[in-house]
Amino acid sequence: MRNTAQLLLAASLCGCVTTPPKPDPGDQRVKPIPISLALEEIVTTGIRQRLQDPASAKFGTMLAGERTLSGRREIVVCGHVIVKKSSGGYGTDAPFAARIYPDAGSTFDLVAIGNESPNTSLIGDACRAAGLAIQDSKPKADL
Repeated sequence: MRNTAQLLLAASLCGCVTTPPKPDPGDQRVKPIPISLALEEIVTTGIRQRLQDPASAKFGTMLAGERTLSGRREIVVCGHVIVKKSSGGYGTDAPFAARIYPDAGSTFDLVAIGNESPNTSLIGDACRAAGLAIQDSKPKADL
């Protein structure tokens, strides 16, 4: 009986492989916050600095949330921006994902912008992980 128990125990452990646990996507979720005028200014200024025609930018829906990762407080912002094409007409909306670090002088960090690969998947993954999936891309105003 003892040998049978040992054999069953050994057999049950044969298929075990230790793998590091995957990070819980819930760890990256944010607590939604309203976009204040100050936060909107940081985001729009940060995005405009990376555009060829900053004055033409029209911003659509933006969502924001706050979280702490590795002891560092950050605000994640996901949204859309539409800019003029070189031909003069407005192009399609470009999604973006950005981070602001309030404890570091509101430092702006653009994660990615645009409809081209790999930006699209990077933006989608970052925004979904944060719980900020953007649906509506209609411009809200000329800022």
